[in-house]
Amino acid sequence: MQSVELYTGAGGLALGISRAGFKHLALVEVDEDSCLTIQENKRRRVEEVHSWPLFNCDVRQFDFDSLPEGIELLAAGVPCQPFSIGGKHRGHSDERNLFPETIDVIRRLKPQAVIIENVRGLRRPSFAKYFSYIELMLTYPGICRRKEEQWFDHLSRLERYHTKGKRDDLYYRVVHRILNAADYGVPQKRERLFIVAIRADLGVEWSFPSATHSPDSLLWEQYYSGEYWDRHRVPSKRRPELNAELRERIKALKHRLIPPALKPWKTVRDAINDLPKPQPERTPDEPGLTHFQIKGARSYVGHTGSPLDEPAKTLKAGVHGVPGGENMLALPDGSVRYFTIRESARLQTFPDSFVFPNSWTESMRQIGNAVPVLLGEAIAEKLKATLTRN
Repeated sequence: MQSVELYTGAGGLALGISRAGFKHLALVEVDEDSCLTIQENKRRRVEEVHSWPLFNCDVRQFDFDSLPEGIELLAAGVPCQPFSIGGKHRGHSDERNLFPETIDVIRRLKPQAVIIENVRGLRRPSFAKYFSYIELMLTYPGICRRKEEQWFDHLSRLERYHTKGKRDDLYYRVVHRILNAADYGVPQKRERLFIVAIRADLGVEWSFPSATHSPDSLLWEQYYSGEYWDRHRVPSKRRPELNAELRERIKALKHRLIPPALKPWKTVRDAINDLPKPQPERTPDEPGLTHFQIKGARSYVGHTGSPLDEPAKTLKAGVHGVPGGENMLALPDGSVRYFTIRESARLQTFPDSFVFPNSWTESMRQIGNAVPVLLGEAIAEKLKATLTRN
């Protein structure tokens, strides 16, 4: 099955889609540093990545007429800064809002399915009207915005068409959901909005994949069976103390006769425990592991780092550099330190063979903006199975 991806970034979603069995016809990314990361992994012939057809250009400048119509999948990690809680909140008026350009590509390529990923902030009440506009544009990409027409006038025209019930042009059935990456085996509490559109003429049914991991299962392994601590060889005296809320949850769990059905959430310890101690600094001959320490981490109110025995907090790119609390590890002795590049990559489920050759700050920006590979793979696998049955 064939796919095209827009706004590829460092390639987290692209890697997940490749692993699900799709063949990329084009990956379009304007950022040179992100393209440098992918090119370096192509040079190293990293599995799946070495054959990617990468185009370093603006989506608005790419020749989509060179691609066939009716490909199975179009994926787009539309820039999230206009709608991010940590951004400037300019929404549709932000020059980085590329949803209209994404709809233009859908209209040209007429893909069987579309995956769009963005921050959960897009579902905030302040953006509710524009989110409805996005959904209707996705549903009816053939109804173009007229020259000089304001977006809210276009929205009104789309609403009238939608309520009329007429379906004589290209249209899609659209669903969305906010997914927590930790529920799919990613060692990180990362909630993101996913929008999936499937071409209506295919007549297929689809729903988001069910969760495979749960917090209750983690608590069961930690404080009922003890398997978690045994696996990591953590003695009783070094295990974290429980607060009142966790005590109540564990008490409720212990009344069960059998453990929870889902797998346990993955923790930071699960993800990084087998890595060696970070190097004090990056060296010119350092191998691709990129596992060196950055100084200056400190804890303050609201920025306390990620506990070792829970999924990490959401890794973030940050508008003015890497934010403190989200990209720090809270150690059992009460100290904090920044995650290394490799640790951060593992928290986003990139394979160790995938390297980040840029500076620490730039690499953390790319990692913080990425879709976790496992989450992208789970969604793409479900889509592939649905389209294959059709």
